[in-house]
Amino acid sequence: MGGKSVKKEKALAVEKAKISDAPQIHKLANHFAQKGVMLPRALSEIYENIRDFFVIRDKGKMVACVALHVYWSDLAEVRGLAVAEELQNQRLGAKLIKACLDEARELGIPQVFCLTYRASFFERQGFKRVDKSELPRKIWSECYRCPKFPDCDEVAMIYRVE
Repeated sequence: MGGKSVKKEKALAVEKAKISDAPQIHKLANHFAQKGVMLPRALSEIYENIRDFFVIRDKGKMVACVALHVYWSDLAEVRGLAVAEELQNQRLGAKLIKACLDEARELGIPQVFCLTYRASFFERQGFKRVDKSELPRKIWSECYRCPKFPDCDEVAMIYRVE
């Protein structure tokens, strides 16, 4: 059979982050923070919250990440979503969001929120826009570190977990 062989590309899988991923998460997140589309993250903060993170690796290199941070019995936040520029528009972000929502469902958390500059992306994942005042004050603890505080220009969004 002299036909051409078709090389199947292995789908990139979502995995829980390992401690060894922290420096790469830090580098990717701060790359986008320098562009003004994410909050900067200290490496120590990433290590402290490594259990919150999901990652996608390509050939052993971490290329995408997100964190699901639990605030209370009824609320968690999707934060730190970043996909390497060369791998964007391949649904990796959607895979990561699905992993967060699945984990929220497993934990019994009924609502997941995000603050974002990419509202249309999150709308495609099922999030709905809400007024920031609808979110509990507890979530604003991180905002004090933001260079844009108190003039936040991010969009608040909520996903109701079924």
